[in-house]
Amino acid sequence: MVKRYLKYKVKKYDYELARKNILNLINALKEAYPQAHCDLNFVTPLELLIATILSAQCTDERVNKVTATLFSRFKKVEDYANSDILELEQIIRSTGFYRNKAKNIKNSCKMIIEQFSGKVPNKLSELIQLPGVARKTANVVLWNAFGINEGIVVDTHVARTSYRLGLTKNSNPDKIERDLMEIVPREDWGKLSHLLIYLGRDTCKARNPECDRCKIKEFCPWYKDLYLKENKKYAQEK
Repeated sequence: MVKRYLKYKVKKYDYELARKNILNLINALKEAYPQAHCDLNFVTPLELLIATILSAQCTDERVNKVTATLFSRFKKVEDYANSDILELEQIIRSTGFYRNKAKNIKNSCKMIIEQFSGKVPNKLSELIQLPGVARKTANVVLWNAFGINEGIVVDTHVARTSYRLGLTKNSNPDKIERDLMEIVPREDWGKLSHLLIYLGRDTCKARNPECDRCKIKEFCPWYKDLYLKENKKYAQEK
């Protein structure tokens, strides 16, 4: 659950301050992480859809190792729809929850053939009809495969960093997404997720955030209100 990261409680969510600072924050993130992008390997929308389904409760690194084999074995949507489920399960086994994932992949591809003329749909309302595809997965596919901004992907990194940065007071991913969509310009929705994920992996870690070397700490109330005060208190006690 996201809540385990919220050791620091936002004293007061200042919506206007968040809106006022958001452009400067986004520009600072872009400068700090110009390489931020989707780390899942894919060429086609279908490959990204499959990879994103596999990424649930699994690292991107592991998914990329699995899809290197998977994508060489299955090329087209028909290959997945007509696949031997046991073979599919065996290939993706190391990603975890492999039985459900294999079933969702196979059934999603069947639905793509039957209802969407064999092409991955590029509408949110259609994507979320596919088995195993919720709003988060749909947003990943829409932005990274089609360049369409329909929402903001909220994973544990985005939830944690946006909370610490004072961009939300919520711990529920759906509510966090709504908070971010209200203050972030639409053209930055897709990019913001990658920027916050890179920030979370680099310095804004769950248990031991490396605030001293954070490139955007000037925008962070968590750093100012908690980290600096705790270190000052520790220094005085010594």
